[in-house]
Amino acid sequence: MERAVKTCLVVDDSRVIRKVARRVLEDIGFEIAEAADGVEALAWCRAAMPDAVLLDWNMPVMNGIEFLRHLRQEPGGDAPIVVFCTVENDIEHIRLALDTGANEYIMKPFDGDIIAAKFAEAGLL
Repeated sequence: MERAVKTCLVVDDSRVIRKVARRVLEDIGFEIAEAADGVEALAWCRAAMPDAVLLDWNMPVMNGIEFLRHLRQEPGGDAPIVVFCTVENDIEHIRLALDTGANEYIMKPFDGDIIAAKFAEAGLL
């Protein structure tokens, strides 16, 4: 039986980071959508809820935490696995992300192995 392709929304204001994440995630079998900030990401989610969200913290317009708060209140917004991917690595940031509804937390810079491991831990692979 064919397994449905999982979708991942990559949310980061850096085009370079989005491109790197896209390549890594496509290599492990995901279909990718991209958003440059939380407002754009929320619009994506309202149109088609992804299986996963790779989420940056520091973005203009709406940051990662604000986006996550909104996402979790959307119909079906409790479903996506959210993996924060950020340079913010102090325990307060990590705790806030997890308390807000993130499933996993990755530090930048990341590589394919780190993303694959975290996505596997989160049950996405």
